[in-house]
Amino acid sequence: MEFDPLDPDVLDDPHARYADLRRTCPVAHSDRWNGFWALFRYDDVRRVAADPRTFTTTVQNVVPKVAFTGRRPPLHFDPPEHTPYRRALDPLLTAARAAVFEPAVRVRARELLDDLVTGEPVDIAAGYAAQLPVFTFARFLNVDAAAMDTIRRAWLVYNRALQDADDATVKEQSLVLYGIARDLVDERRARPLPDDPASALLAADLPDAYVVGTVRQVMVTGMVAPTVTLSSAIGHLAGDPALQDRLRAGPELLPAAIEELLRLYSPYRGFARTPRHDVEVGGRTIRAGEPVAMVFTSANRDEAVFPAPDEFRLGRPTRHLAFGLGPHRCAGAELARMQLRVGLGELLARTRSITPAGPPEMTRWPEYGPVGLPVRLDTVIA
Repeated sequence: MEFDPLDPDVLDDPHARYADLRRTCPVAHSDRWNGFWALFRYDDVRRVAADPRTFTTTVQNVVPKVAFTGRRPPLHFDPPEHTPYRRALDPLLTAARAAVFEPAVRVRARELLDDLVTGEPVDIAAGYAAQLPVFTFARFLNVDAAAMDTIRRAWLVYNRALQDADDATVKEQSLVLYGIARDLVDERRARPLPDDPASALLAADLPDAYVVGTVRQVMVTGMVAPTVTLSSAIGHLAGDPALQDRLRAGPELLPAAIEELLRLYSPYRGFARTPRHDVEVGGRTIRAGEPVAMVFTSANRDEAVFPAPDEFRLGRPTRHLAFGLGPHRCAGAELARMQLRVGLGELLARTRSITPAGPPEMTRWPEYGPVGLPVRLDTVIA
C-alpha cells in the first residue's frame, strides 16, 4: 500500500488514516520525497528508535530530508560519536535546571496573557504558544531579547519554507541560522558563561564546526516542538470545557494531564532512521539505505498499547513516545514539561473559559500541531 503524507486528510486530521494503516498496512511505503517507509505501530517505532546499531541517524533523521547544510550533532550522530555532545548538554536540561527558569517563564506567560484574555477571538498559537518557547530559549542560550528576536525571525522563515517543502529557502535560512549560531559560539569562546550550552560544548573540546552545528540544532528544535505541543494542548482544552474546569479546580492534576496530552499530540510525525543492512519490520523487507519514518503520532495512539487511544484518560500509564526513545530521546524533555505546565497552568488560572473561535491552521509534515489556533479567552470574574 502507498502512503501519501501530503494528502490533505493526513495533514489536517491524520488519526483516522493512521488507525486504518495500523490495521491494514502498518509498515507502509511512500514514493514522496524520493521514497521512504513509514511505521505506524508502537512496537515497530519503539524497536527502530531503540536500535542504533541497526538503524542509523547519520544518513537521514527526518522525512523529508532537510539537513542540506551540514551535520548537526547530536541528532545527526550515532553513539559513541554523539555521546560527548549529550554529555555537555544534558546537565543543562535537567528538571532542576528547568526549575531555575520557571519563575521568569511564568512572569512572561502572564505578560503575554495580558493582551490575549479579552473575550475576543485571538490566535493563541501565534500570540502565546509560539512566544513562550522563544523567551525560554533566550534564557537557556543566555542571549538578550534582540538576539532572540533575530533567531525567531529567521526560524519563522525557515519553518514556513519547511512546511511548504521549499528546499531552496530551507537551505538559505539554514545558513542564516548557522551564521547566528557561529556568532554566538565566537562570543562564548571569548567570554565563556556558566550554565551555558555553547560554553559547555566549547569546554568539551569538540570540533568547532560541530559545536556551531549543535547550537544551530538547539535553536530550531527548542522552538518548534514546544510551540506545536502547547498549541495542541490548548486546542484540546478548548474543546473540553469539563476538563478545563477539572484542572482549574485541581491544578495538582496538571502534570498527569500533560503526559496524556503529550501522548495524544506528539509533535513529530516523521523522525527517521536508515537501516545499515536489509532488515524485516512487520513482515516487510526494508533494504539497506532506505529511509524509515517513525510516525510517533500514530504509535502513541496504537490501540494495541493504549485502550480507546483517541480518548483523553487522566492517569493513563505514561508509556508514550512523545520524547522519543533510546540515545536520541529528547534532551529537552524536562524543559518542555516545564513550559507546558507553566503555559497551561497560567492560561487556566487566568480564564474562566477557553472556547474555539475558528478552525486551526495545521502544520504540514514532519511536525504535527496547530500553527494558527483562534480561540476566545474569557477572563475570571473578580
